[in-house]
Amino acid sequence: MVLALLAVAGAWIGGWAALFPRWFFDEFPGFGRRWTAVDGPYNEHLVRDVGGFFLALGVIAGVAAVVGTVVLARIVGLGWLVISVPHAAYHFTHLHVYDTLDQVLTVVSLSAGVVASLWVLLFPGRKERAPEPPG
Repeated sequence: MVLALLAVAGAWIGGWAALFPRWFFDEFPGFGRRWTAVDGPYNEHLVRDVGGFFLALGVIAGVAAVVGTVVLARIVGLGWLVISVPHAAYHFTHLHVYDTLDQVLTVVSLSAGVVASLWVLLFPGRKERAPEPPG
């Protein structure tokens, strides 16, 4: 289940940023909130690259959710953790650019990403398949 949530998050964030970088920059996360545009000037190259990274992690999480091996699930958890921790650390030290509600929402959403990554890494919820007997 957590792998599927990571797949959806990666596809949503990554697809939006990679395909529509200006819209993503101006409007992310949506619902009248604007988290990206308040933190520096627009850079299409950077937004598209970040979108590609998130999209790739979403695809890999989706594959892991379908294929279902412990090793693959843990690799996905580790990959998400590698991006989630420094991403969260940056935003946690730059909360001053947001109003109070956006500060809370930012901390909650980025913390959820770290927790989900750790969950998949530590509790992959998969069973290794027994090897097929020869012949």
